[in-house]
Amino acid sequence: MAKSMIHKLMGTAGIAALALSAIALAQTPPPVAPMTPEMNAAYNFTRPEADFVRKEVMIPMRDGSKLFTVIAMHKGVSNAPILLTRTPYNADGATSRTGSQRLVDILPVMDAEFVNDGYIRVYQDIRGRGKSEGDFVMNRPIIGALNKTTVDESTDAYDTIDWLVKNVPEANGNVGITGSSYVGFTALVATINPHPALKASVPQSPMVDGWMGDDWFHNGAFRLLNFDFVTNLTINAGDGDDVASGAGDDYLTFLKAGSASDYAKKYGLEAFPFVQKWFQNPAYTSFWSEQAVDRWMKDKPLTVPTMLVVGQWDQEDSYGAPKVYETLEPKDTNNDKLFLVIGPWRHSGVNYEASQLGPLKLPGDTGLEYRTRYMKPFLDHYLKGAPDPKTPPVLTYTTGPNKWNESKSWPGGKAKPLYLQANGALSFTRPTSTKDDRDDYISDPAKPVPFVPRPVHMRDANVWRPWLINDQRFVSGRTDVLEYETAPLDKDVHIIGAPMVDLFAATSGTDSDFVIKLIDVYPDADTYHPETAGLQMGIGTEIFRGRYVDDFAKPRALKPGKVENYKFGLPNVDHVFLRGHRIMVQVQSTLFPLYDRNPQTFVPNIFFAKPTDYKKATQSIYRSAKSPSSVILPIAE
Repeated sequence: MAKSMIHKLMGTAGIAALALSAIALAQTPPPVAPMTPEMNAAYNFTRPEADFVRKEVMIPMRDGSKLFTVIAMHKGVSNAPILLTRTPYNADGATSRTGSQRLVDILPVMDAEFVNDGYIRVYQDIRGRGKSEGDFVMNRPIIGALNKTTVDESTDAYDTIDWLVKNVPEANGNVGITGSSYVGFTALVATINPHPALKASVPQSPMVDGWMGDDWFHNGAFRLLNFDFVTNLTINAGDGDDVASGAGDDYLTFLKAGSASDYAKKYGLEAFPFVQKWFQNPAYTSFWSEQAVDRWMKDKPLTVPTMLVVGQWDQEDSYGAPKVYETLEPKDTNNDKLFLVIGPWRHSGVNYEASQLGPLKLPGDTGLEYRTRYMKPFLDHYLKGAPDPKTPPVLTYTTGPNKWNESKSWPGGKAKPLYLQANGALSFTRPTSTKDDRDDYISDPAKPVPFVPRPVHMRDANVWRPWLINDQRFVSGRTDVLEYETAPLDKDVHIIGAPMVDLFAATSGTDSDFVIKLIDVYPDADTYHPETAGLQMGIGTEIFRGRYVDDFAKPRALKPGKVENYKFGLPNVDHVFLRGHRIMVQVQSTLFPLYDRNPQTFVPNIFFAKPTDYKKATQSIYRSAKSPSSVILPIAE
């Protein structure tokens, strides 16, 4: 049939349909055989209408290693500041939270305020983690005595920032860095020998000193939950699993295993290098002290405006931020480069919805309030040239009245001892008795005091996150827990700083731990808030391993019956014990299975204590004129 006749019969529309059919046939994938493998390499689909650009790059470091980096921003941004996070927790996963086509949905919640105001958000896997090259070393020491290589987290941050300001055309050349926990550590270390483009840093709950009071130990007592952290972080470059110890009561799991090394042997952890670093270095020798970030920074100039952030009930890293503030504050001669924030949060809680923690209900989302009212204006000033927001040198949240408190220095209170008294009393009156007045209890390692009600499931976020603030009535009545309590307060008592323990104690053994809890006891009846009637809300809890009474680097056996003076701090707080409430102090010798058990028999290395080493001991807490045990409160004037 002639071509003209086809046109007449089908018309223009018919010809178009044939053409489209031909195109469709050409685009149809070839037939898929029944046994074609079903796995796909990845799914990261972005539609044309997506409101963001997400790029993956490998940034070269000075030693040749390349670090996986994700750059995310809204379409059309220009002259924009960069907010960087360097993480061991999977940069790809942090920037691919959902299959959404909106930038705020693929990033963590705390990023929304920033990217919606034109920030470029950058996440990077630190070396040896995720998709980055190189070797991973836990809290890699700075170049020096413990690190003879040419790289550390400070140099990697420098090289990363240098590449970003030269290769991201949408950027304005100013970079800020932030993150919490391990990521707080990398944000803090970036300020050591910093790149000139690093204009501000916001380290949140940074890991600073793993032996003194951050993740690994607290005053020499080892945290058993650390084993899960090691299997999660050091099995492979991605995210590993918890120790294969089952989902039963952690109290029984660790108790039946024996010592920490027995537990490690039972579950195949002995060969892990970082586990061996713990086992081989139980005391605060140079192995640990030379890894303390505050010591790295002590002799360095303070050049990058730094806002240190920590939660008042941070169950993992309460020590680091206040310690760095204490170390660096003398360098801040103009009071314009160093800032401290203490909020009503658990670990990293600042980055999430934060209107409640355990029994404490707050009038608003304090995490969002902080980010929008303080953190973002701080970064806007240094990264975008916004007007100076007059950031307060110290920002704390006063719990009790529940309000933000701006001040010029920290701590803000005057030391006033609260003394342990006879018959379980507690008062600001110093004991006058010339006798060796004391209270005794028997500590049995076979029946340690749990740190939360049993059954204990430390991996449960609802158990782990609020444990420091939760109701302490679950140990009331135990014969191995002493309780001292004031009368109902006739006026508010406002503490603002770190309460200090001044404990006079003796043991019938040759080693011992002592745990002190500072507690806010609510009235027994409350018409308007019956759910908190009688609540014993934790304000501060800390442990001390007795063998280090003289020197953290030089443990020694305790002499049975000899009174020793133990001095240590509780976490930093801003809290008001309200009129009508009581102040309580609890004293005990175990906090299990959060901390390993002290055998109460001196052995060279508690990690390797034998079953026969674990023995009952009588603990004596003194409260006389000669030995006036107290908790020294930093009371606001």
